[in-house]
Formats: sequence, structure tokens, C-alpha cells
Amino acid sequence: MRYALAPRVKVRPAPEGACLVLERPLRVVRVNRALAELVERCGREPVTPADPGQEQALAALARGGILERVPEVGDPEALPSVSVVIPVRDRAGELARCLRSLARLRYPRDRLEVVVVDDGSRDETPRVAREHGARVVGSGGSGLGPAAARNRGVAAARGEILAFIDSDCTASAGWLADLVGRFADPAVAAVGGRVEGMHVASRLDRYEAAMSSLSLGRRDRSALGGDDTFYLPSCNLLVRRSAFLEAGGFRDGMHVGEDVDLTWRLRDRGWRVEYTPTGWVWHEHRSRLGAFLRRRFEYGTSEAALQALHPRRRKRMALPPALTAALVLLAAAALGAGWAPAAGAAALVGADALRVRTRLARRRVPVGWARVLGARLRALGSLAYYLGAHGVRYYGLPMVLAGILLPAAGALGLAVLAGVGWVEHRTRRPALPYPVFLALYAAESLAYGLGVLWGCKRRGNFSSYRPVLHRHLKMPLG
Repeated sequence: MRYALAPRVKVRPAPEGACLVLERPLRVVRVNRALAELVERCGREPVTPADPGQEQALAALARGGILERVPEVGDPEALPSVSVVIPVRDRAGELARCLRSLARLRYPRDRLEVVVVDDGSRDETPRVAREHGARVVGSGGSGLGPAAARNRGVAAARGEILAFIDSDCTASAGWLADLVGRFADPAVAAVGGRVEGMHVASRLDRYEAAMSSLSLGRRDRSALGGDDTFYLPSCNLLVRRSAFLEAGGFRDGMHVGEDVDLTWRLRDRGWRVEYTPTGWVWHEHRSRLGAFLRRRFEYGTSEAALQALHPRRRKRMALPPALTAALVLLAAAALGAGWAPAAGAAALVGADALRVRTRLARRRVPVGWARVLGARLRALGSLAYYLGAHGVRYYGLPMVLAGILLPAAGALGLAVLAGVGWVEHRTRRPALPYPVFLALYAAESLAYGLGVLWGCKRRGNFSSYRPVLHRHLKMPLG
């Protein structure tokens, strides 16, 4: 893997090295002279690390958004063998479309096999699979679910790399070629690629194209160990076969959240998982509102099961004291407490900016006062969005009830929903008017939240509502 300097990153001289400054969001990384020279080379042309030490340093900067990963063109003769595994039930038409896309893959045919796992179909699915050259295996039952079906497919597969895709997806021609290079790192167990919506005809299609939980964005991400909740969706997932078997595969009994569970178990065993916004797959999202909301409800029900299986991966909420106090004062002002709380909030933010500026000055980091103040204001906005989005997603029903009983609280809740929705609309840029987007966002959040509540009640596990609180904001300066 090669590395290049990310856009909007400036390399500024500093004593005994340099400061790497990402303009927005403001992030400052101080490096020694040797690493500064290496980063400057990355700014001129992509650099291949010369040793494990360089690889580790450059990979850390890439995770922080300072560098970008640039895949190297590998030797076709050295490409690993890949088994594409597709679970399916009663989706003959969708499967045919998926298999046609796999026929166009730019990957050596002698290193590629396609395994279709029929989970008790009553239509022409098995025949369609065979006509397109796929191996067909049975799931061992009828309607066992995608997790069990994928495990049956792996048992019949022969590839070094297992590539999972769903029958309602189509793959780009470079799907496998864009992703398999990541396995050159022996620590990598799983790689996920970009997932985009297949259709944009209806309003719901356009909403899903921007807001689907299957799409992880435009930046590289990776995780090794840790207790955060990062995972890779199974509709575009490549896994090293040895790691998959070591982790025990998917849990047969899980019908929702099985990809989250597998990713976390791989990480718990010391493997790295990576996401890259290449290796595209297009997914046919649910285009009917009822089916869409039911699926979001089902996603929500998986939280309790995942919390029971992975109790240390509770949600972690960062509440930096000064910014949190400022938000509380602003909320009090919004509820009718007058201007004094708002003035107190302004004073707290100013004092916090002064603290950060003093700390940077002591370390001789060349960032001015105005930029620091602007960064802290953006950090305050980020915290407001973060808490608001959490509240809308998990406490939508209590917010509605509170609004009915207390009009002032209802007005504040609507303002929070409108603000969070505005941020999502501005950053995701869906091809939808804001009011339509906001209505769908509210409906989705309420459905998911009700699913979480139902799943927690059914299992008697309410850990989803008990996040671990931190004092420090694990995000950029602003």
C-alpha cells in the first residue's frame, strides 16, 4: 500500500520537525523531522513504506485523515484465490442480475469461484444459479437465514479469500481487484468496500442512497482490537478464510446483526478489519415505506443481542465539561430561562478556547487565536449534533410524550430534530427537499428506537441505554 498527502493538509515547520494541519475539521499532528520529510515526499508522489516502522507511522496518519491510502497494482499471478458466497431464497431475478455483474469482474477466472447457497427457494433460483455457472449448495433447511446459509457456502468453498455479497446487489467490475490487495498485510482479516444505492427513482430510494447504514462513507477506516462499535456490512465483505474459520464464522441463529458480531469477534482475536471507499457494490434498498421501517425496526432489535454477546462494547459518549456545561446553559435559555445562561455559555466557550490556545502555544504549534476559537465553536456544534442525534435515535418516543405534556420541551425537541436533520441533509446531500428528508429521517429514527426498546425488553438487557461517559472529546479540535 502506498500513501499520499490528503487534500487540505498543510505541512508547517516546527522546532525539530513539523506540524501537520488539517484545516477542517481542525486537526494538528506534530511529527519529528524524519517523519516530516517522509510526509513531504507523500505530498509530491505516493510513497511505499520502506520498513514496518514506516508502515506503522504512515498507517496511523492515514487513520487520522492526514494521509490517503493508494493501492498498488499487484502482479496478477500473485492474486489470491477468491470464493464469492451468495445466500439467497426466492430471488431468481435479483440473483440473475447479481451473477451477470460477477461475470464482468476483472479478476482471473482460474482464481475465482461463485457459490450460491439456496436457502429453500420455491422459485427458479437454483436453475438460474446453475445457468450462470455458479456452484449451488443447499443451506440444510428452509429459511435458516443468511448467516447459516453463508456458513454452508464457506464449507463448500475453496478460496483463500471469502467474498460475501447479497443477491440483491450488483458488483462493480473492479470489486475484487480493488479490495484483495489489502490482504497483503498479514494482520488484516476482513475488508469492506463501498455500498451505494442501486435506484434513485423514488424519494425513499434517494433517501436510502444518502442515509443507508450499509454505506460507510468516503474515508478509509480501520480497527484493531479496541472496544468501539466499528464493523463491516456483510453485503460487501471480504474475509481471510483462515481468520473466518478461527473466529467460528457467522452465528447461525442470528438473522440481524450477524455481520456486526463477526467483525467484533475478529477484532477481539487480534485481527485488523479495514474499510475502503473502493470496490463498489450497488444494493437494491427497500423502496416501500412499510418494508423500510420494518427493516429499521429489526436493525434496532439486534442491539440487545449484540450487547449481551459483547458487553464491553457499550456506547461511549464523550462529554467534555466546558462544552457540555455550555450546551446545558443554552438549553436552559431555549426553555425560557432568559439571556443569562446564554451569556454564561459564551463565557465558557471563550475560556475553553483560551485553554486550548495556551496549550498549543506552549508546544509552539503555529495556530492562531481566531482559528482556535472557530474550531471550538465547531466542536460545540459537533457535540450538540452528537447528543441530539443520540437523543432522536434512542429517545424518540419519550421526546414525543414529553412534547405532549410540556409544550416548551416539545418545541426544544422539534428544534433538536430539525437541527440534527439539517446537519445530515447538509453533509449527506440527498437529492431530496429538506422537509421530505426530515420526515423520513424522523420516521426512520423512531422505528429504529422502537426496535431497540423492543429488543431490550424482550431480552431484559437495557445496556443500550447506559452509555459509558468520558470527559474527553475523541474528535478533532473542531
